[in-house]
Amino acid sequence: MGREGGTQPVAEIGWVTVDCDDPDLLAAFWSALLGVSEDYRIAEPAQYVILKAPASGVLPLVFQRVSEPKQTKNRIHLDLNVTDLEHLELVAARIEELGGSTGSASDFQEAGLYWRVMEDPAGNEFCLLHLGDREPAR
Repeated sequence: MGREGGTQPVAEIGWVTVDCDDPDLLAAFWSALLGVSEDYRIAEPAQYVILKAPASGVLPLVFQRVSEPKQTKNRIHLDLNVTDLEHLELVAARIEELGGSTGSASDFQEAGLYWRVMEDPAGNEFCLLHLGDREPAR
């Protein structure tokens, strides 16, 4: 029987995988930022480093070693919810302490939402997102 408004899935998303040249570096950055630990790794040196899923139930992140360097803006990125704009400043400062940086784009607001583009140590863009009075999707 199909789901309401859709069809029966034939697969489900297991991980969000980030290509990188140093999986250990990015796994350490993201595990500290999200407060999760490493779940396991595949091969040595690590070809894949898999983090545990956050308590929020969001998919776990995986960092896969690839030989190609990052070339352009990410086509898919993560948005990290922050509770308010003061908290956004604290999170941005922590990201920089961990080796990330503020992205080249300026902060922007649209439809009551507020974004700041950040970059992890490998230059992968992600956003800090303040939802205003909206509740985060689960």
